[in-house]
Amino acid sequence: MNILATSINHKTASVELREALHLNSEEIKEYINNAKGSLFTEGLVISTCNRTEIYGVPVNQNAGPRELQNTLIQLKSVSGLTAEHFQNFLSGNAVRHLFSVAAGIDSLMIGDNQIFKQVKDSFQLAEENHFAGFLMKRIFDSAVKTGKRAISETRISEGAVTVSYAAVQLIEKIFSNLNRRSALIIGAGESGELAAKHLFERGIGKLTVTNRTLERAEKLASSLNAKVLPFNEFKESLHEFDVVLSATSSDNLILTREDILTSVKKRGNNPVVLMDIAIPRDIDPDVRNIDSVFYNDIDSLNIIVQQNLSKRKEEIPKVEKIIDEEVSSFLNWYNSLEAAPAIKDLRDYFELIRAEEVDKNKNRFSAGDQEKLEIITKRIINKILHHPTVELKKFTEAGMNGDEAALKISIIRELFGMNNLNNDDTSKNQKDK
Repeated sequence: MNILATSINHKTASVELREALHLNSEEIKEYINNAKGSLFTEGLVISTCNRTEIYGVPVNQNAGPRELQNTLIQLKSVSGLTAEHFQNFLSGNAVRHLFSVAAGIDSLMIGDNQIFKQVKDSFQLAEENHFAGFLMKRIFDSAVKTGKRAISETRISEGAVTVSYAAVQLIEKIFSNLNRRSALIIGAGESGELAAKHLFERGIGKLTVTNRTLERAEKLASSLNAKVLPFNEFKESLHEFDVVLSATSSDNLILTREDILTSVKKRGNNPVVLMDIAIPRDIDPDVRNIDSVFYNDIDSLNIIVQQNLSKRKEEIPKVEKIIDEEVSSFLNWYNSLEAAPAIKDLRDYFELIRAEEVDKNKNRFSAGDQEKLEIITKRIINKILHHPTVELKKFTEAGMNGDEAALKISIIRELFGMNNLNNDDTSKNQKDK
């Protein structure tokens, strides 16, 4: 099995270099059109914020990862990259790496199940552009199975591992029915946007966004069917919200203790959740002492994140066991493709020799003995080939490394001269003896 893979990712390169080599869907199509037929017979391209990876079955058996890297670098016209910025994988190791990516244990955020969907989307793009052949389709099916097993059979994706998500999970514990609740997001930067999206996905009843730059607030709000409050007016409406999550880049407090006291009184002391995920903090931490206020800042949320990350790390050996099983299963399937033709060719080769020798000598036997000659010679061939056949079948049953199995099959073909076998050559060889 000759599969090449190269990867630039969060382990090998800075975010600037990863961004420089990131491929959007149109660029992936362009890469596929350039590589298909000239570099690969089939393949797969994955490009996310933390990795760009190329997998392929090379047209030239002597091709190496450097060719993959050069085509990618040339497409994006990026300088300053060296071999150290890439990880390279061959054959079974390429398959194992893809399975690890799909299972989330090779992600920047361990157990990130978003990559699972991204792998599926990448394959769909390869298929739409006729780049996913027979082998890559089977690899993809096995990768999807690995990812699903990791999610369902382990806790690798459980628990929040970002501050924004941890905040939303805590909110859910306080207000079990979010579709009856309202939330205000203060700040439309990356953290605020993530928190808003999580709340939207969790079915928050009413979502409102406020930001110093109105245009940015409107852009975020439009994507989440949310309302917008002018930044200089949001305090007057603070009491209308059950959840207030603040994530600005302000150097000073946005909400004071007095602001929250006023809001709580207007709410009739109904509970309110305050999540401050800004650095420095946006909300006066003294508000935690106000009755009916549930307050968390980034420090308390980070404790939850670190606990969850620790739990996910404990699940890695379980996921690796699943990966081992699925890689073994895939290699067994692949080896069976190699072994089955070899078994057939070996038997056809010996049967050809047997039939030729019987045909040349059968006139030396009576009509009754000719039938016995057929039976006896076939039994002899079956006994001779029994052990080689059993050994070839073992390649598919013992989980043998794909390269090792291919080498042994190649040796058997070479020993019996089956690589360039055809009837005329065999007949000629036998007549010359």
